[in-house]
Amino acid sequence: MDGARELLEAERSRVLRRLSELTGDFDEVVAASRDANADDEHDPEGATIAFERSQVAALVEQAQRHLAEIEAALDRLTDGTYGLCERCGQPIAPARLEARPTARTCIDCAQS
Repeated sequence: MDGARELLEAERSRVLRRLSELTGDFDEVVAASRDANADDEHDPEGATIAFERSQVAALVEQAQRHLAEIEAALDRLTDGTYGLCERCGQPIAPARLEARPTARTCIDCAQS
């Protein structure tokens, strides 16, 4: 578990920055929709403002879910259960935690 907290904290900072950027992007799309032609369904550029807004909203939701996973992993570190599979209670392989620091299950349980 050496370095897990630092890795998770760095990932949390990265995700928070990404959320801030996405929120700014979303605000820009909404502002653009106020200034744009109300008939964005026939936009000659391709993607509609509604599509762009939906796309950014989906990315925000994905980042928020990842942030929640990071917070849960940090909580597990604090309570001493980080690195233990939530299903079988066995240790999660260090290589899996290195690749996916928010992992809650061992590989065997993840595959079943």
